[in-house]
Amino acid sequence: MIDPFGRTISYIRVSVTDRCDFRCVYCMAEDMTFLPKSDLLALEELDRLCSAFVRKGVKKIRLTGGEPLVRRNLMSLVRNLSRHLQTGALEELTLTTNGSQLAKYAGELAAAGVKRVNVSVDTLDPVKFEAITRGGKLPTVLDGIAAAQAAGLAIKINTVALKGVNDGDLDALLEWCGRDGLDMTLIETMPMGEVDHQRADRYLSLAEARRTLAKRWTLEDIAHRTGGPARYVRVKETGRKLGFITPLSHNFCESCNRVRVTCTGTLYMCLGQDDAADLRAPLRASESDDLLDTAIDAAIRRKPKGHDFVIERAAPAVQRHMSVTGG
Repeated sequence: MIDPFGRTISYIRVSVTDRCDFRCVYCMAEDMTFLPKSDLLALEELDRLCSAFVRKGVKKIRLTGGEPLVRRNLMSLVRNLSRHLQTGALEELTLTTNGSQLAKYAGELAAAGVKRVNVSVDTLDPVKFEAITRGGKLPTVLDGIAAAQAAGLAIKINTVALKGVNDGDLDALLEWCGRDGLDMTLIETMPMGEVDHQRADRYLSLAEARRTLAKRWTLEDIAHRTGGPARYVRVKETGRKLGFITPLSHNFCESCNRVRVTCTGTLYMCLGQDDAADLRAPLRASESDDLLDTAIDAAIRRKPKGHDFVIERAAPAVQRHMSVTGG
């Protein structure tokens, strides 16, 4: 699949649910209205949808949410999709999680062929962690990370940098990652969906965060790429990688190789644009994949050049929350 700007689409992020057992302040409003479960694609439909993309050349699938591991019977989908790993059609099957359910499922994920997962951790302060997540328990997440490592999964920590919230915690997080053999990625907050604060007040440029970290750590630029938007350095003192995802201070769209599918079968060609394609209707209209393939092809031909995130705007760039599209 080639988009209008010559970029090969080889990566899909698939939200399996918009629900989450956390309510992170930068991601959700405190009182969220979630989709009726009847609106969600069945796991069998998600399998068929993902398989259509694999057939079209997608090499990497990331399952997201909400929190993907709260979706009932999710492991049946993971096991079914793993057949594409066995044939070699798919190079990687992974997921992003808040870690709350990871201790329960780490062994099954590894057995199904998942090699690594991303876990969101924004601070190592338990009180602050509970405040940021509106109720999440840091020890539960740390237990999940330990279980995942014991199962042989590689872990990357995702941290959203928030000015005046966790900007003083980044050094401790980097030290912990070095000590425990974890890579880490810092992410600028994105203006998606209404939240109960002004995002501009909490926006922290990662250029500023890097300058602060460089006072203690030696950050060496490297050419490492994972197919995602992060740009990486190696932390000389620990040997671990540190990534920077900068949708606001440095647009990364020129190398975008991905699209996102929601749990209702809506395909978003860009995280920061509203244009979308309904894949649920063609999926359910026929047992043949002809209509589905046509809808996917038409959508890829509309993929925009880039997003339109501006943190200073009073209104978010898009009205949907990150949990709807899938992190």
